[in-house]
Amino acid sequence: MGRRSDARERMLGSAMRLFRERGVAGTSIADVMAEGQAPRGSLYHYFPGGKAELAETATARAGRAMGATISALTAERGPVGTFTAIIDLFRQQLLDTDFAAGCPVAAGGLAEADAPGARAAAGEAFASWESTLSASLWQHGIPAERADRLATSGLAIVQGALVLARAQRSTRPLDRVCEEFAAHLRALLDEHD
Repeated sequence: MGRRSDARERMLGSAMRLFRERGVAGTSIADVMAEGQAPRGSLYHYFPGGKAELAETATARAGRAMGATISALTAERGPVGTFTAIIDLFRQQLLDTDFAAGCPVAAGGLAEADAPGARAAAGEAFASWESTLSASLWQHGIPAERADRLATSGLAIVQGALVLARAQRSTRPLDRVCEEFAAHLRALLDEHD
């Protein structure tokens, strides 16, 4: 019973790990089943919509997990500390996976037309993250419209730097954007203090 009852969770965990390394299109159902040690035939039991439903569910779950992390970080460390902590998290993830792992939510956002739910889930996750970051900036004195633009810019910078870091097999892009954007945010926050 125990092995079968957690098959869904194992499949979701495997899907998130594989999607962040191979993308949704580059990950087969067989890969997810093998890595998650899921019983044969369990995919359609837990995900009747097949790979598309699995991709949507995994993307949404990864989005909520990072959203919870961002919320906790903003409450604990403020906007600059949150930005640097997100960079640190992705930097460590790259080092731990020999530069194989990107963002599973971005993988969902880049999913092919056969997984539109994954793209929608990624869009919702990114919008939620932007909202949380924007609220933190606003609470620290940045005007609302500017806070919105900074939150979008910060997320785009992190995601872009993550792609560069994977391609270059170096944390240098993350290190550089961390230093530059964090300095920019500090200066803006000092102006609005």
